[in-house]
Amino acid sequence: MKIIVTGGAIIRDNEGRILLQKRSDYGNWGLPGGGMDAGESIEDTMIREVLEETGLEVRQYELYSVYSGPRMKYRYPDGNEVVFVMFIFNAKVDLEGRIAEDNNTLIYNDDNQESLKLEFKFIEDIYIEDISTVQRPVFEDLKREVRTILRT
Repeated sequence: MKIIVTGGAIIRDNEGRILLQKRSDYGNWGLPGGGMDAGESIEDTMIREVLEETGLEVRQYELYSVYSGPRMKYRYPDGNEVVFVMFIFNAKVDLEGRIAEDNNTLIYNDDNQESLKLEFKFIEDIYIEDISTVQRPVFEDLKREVRTILRT
């Protein structure tokens, strides 16, 4: 079984809502982020992925948590099984002029078509069932306000 190391970002707006990405590859929601390239630091992975998927430049960040262990097993639709090690960061970005008139949608023209939608939601308005199965533990912990760094 292959191990995939990923960097993801919790990006909040001025109201404390979290930016969710509806992914084009599987159609479910999650945090912006993705897989580490060889030789890349995990911080650089997160910064690159946020820029690619949202057009936002990360200005500041701090490690929120690292997820590993049995909850991180994932089976792709093609049957491939992997285990993720996810580094999740709290990330600060400049949202000036980037939120649409609906006050929910991030304005971004995604050339790579990785993001179907980018929307801000309060944690209590996020349905766990809509979240990518591998990221559900992150959202469950956000809802429960778990504060530990290492999570299995």
